[in-house]
Amino acid sequence: MISKFTRIGLLAAAVALAGCTESALESAVGAKANKQLPERIVTQMKAKGMPKSSPVMARVFKEEGKLEIWKQKSNGRYDLIASYDICKWSGQLGPKFIEGDRQAPEGFYTVGPGQLNPRSSYHLAFNMGYPNAYDRAHGRTGSNLMVHGGCSSSGCYSMTDEQVEEIYAFARDAFSGGQREFQIQAFPFRMTPENMARYRNDPNYAFWSMLKEGYDHFEITKVPPKVDVCEKRYVFNQVPEGSAAFSPTGMCPPMSQPDTLISAYQSQKTSFDAAFASYSDKPLPAPRDSIAGIAEAKLVADWTKRRSRGERVPLDPPAMLGDGAIVASTERMGRIDSPAGRRQAALDAAAAEKKRIEDEKAAAAAQARAEKEAEKIAAAQAKLQAEQAAAAPVAAPPPAVTVEDSNAGGGLFGSVRKRVGSIGNLFGG
Repeated sequence: MISKFTRIGLLAAAVALAGCTESALESAVGAKANKQLPERIVTQMKAKGMPKSSPVMARVFKEEGKLEIWKQKSNGRYDLIASYDICKWSGQLGPKFIEGDRQAPEGFYTVGPGQLNPRSSYHLAFNMGYPNAYDRAHGRTGSNLMVHGGCSSSGCYSMTDEQVEEIYAFARDAFSGGQREFQIQAFPFRMTPENMARYRNDPNYAFWSMLKEGYDHFEITKVPPKVDVCEKRYVFNQVPEGSAAFSPTGMCPPMSQPDTLISAYQSQKTSFDAAFASYSDKPLPAPRDSIAGIAEAKLVADWTKRRSRGERVPLDPPAMLGDGAIVASTERMGRIDSPAGRRQAALDAAAAEKKRIEDEKAAAAAQARAEKEAEKIAAAQAKLQAEQAAAAPVAAPPPAVTVEDSNAGGGLFGSVRKRVGSIGNLFGG
């Protein structure tokens, strides 16, 4: 009976503890997701005529490492209200092509309330909306491309936790004011005449020139451009005629823009072209590395897959040069510290041990075969020598020498005897 009541008490305590933990978790999530903008920003908004819940827009510049928040003023135009240093973004300049290429997206994206994630493993986050209609029209793949906290990136734009709390608050307040989605424009760099001149020979230049039109429209109007896709390209602030609609992969329908926008854009373009041309004979800062298209994206994606399986790979992904040559970013090898990495390490160690044993067995077998072969060769040589010895003719022995033969034949003693006899004859003996 005591045991039964003890178990009931422990169960009740566990339930109470679980409830307390869940409550604490909800409280923590609510605290960071509902954190209000700091007073300094609220003061700036008031000074610029920005209601707290007015719409927002974000811009990202990779090379400069900046994320900007623009907010609508009472006159309908947007103005810069906050600029943050991006803590980390991965990959190189250029768009994202495929899952695993570690590229942070470039282009025009939209974020709705459902894309906010207050429970992110990276403090707070929102999904950028990649792939968009343009990306899908080009067969580009990828998922979960975020702006988040934690200062860690493998294809996202990562901020500090404090920064992402403010960015999240801007979006939350705008949604509460009725904004259905906000635009996030991601660029490789600020699209000034100098920067465009620096990158005029880059393989991504045509793509960036297309983005620049939307960039210019915002610079002119200070209103996020209307973005559509047809013929697999972005079109900005275009209105289709009649009941026509845009199809990302279809022909662009008859369309038009406001005359005032056309005039302002042409004026801006004339000024840009003149400034761009002025850099043709001027020394410029060296451009930053950019992705060499789908070929390099596939190369990095393969590295990512092998790394995720826990294989030992170079610590940084490989790169592709302009001539197609593949270069290793580092000779240092390693594997990700994860369950997959530890599992693969164990498998690799087991495979290495198995190969060692097999190599030792193979070496021993080879040694045994060599010794057996040596024995066969020695036996064959001995047999051959015996056969050669048996087949050789027997030599006649030298004739035996007798005393008589010695005497008759002369020799030393015979000669002596002859001389002695001669003397005896001499004296009459």
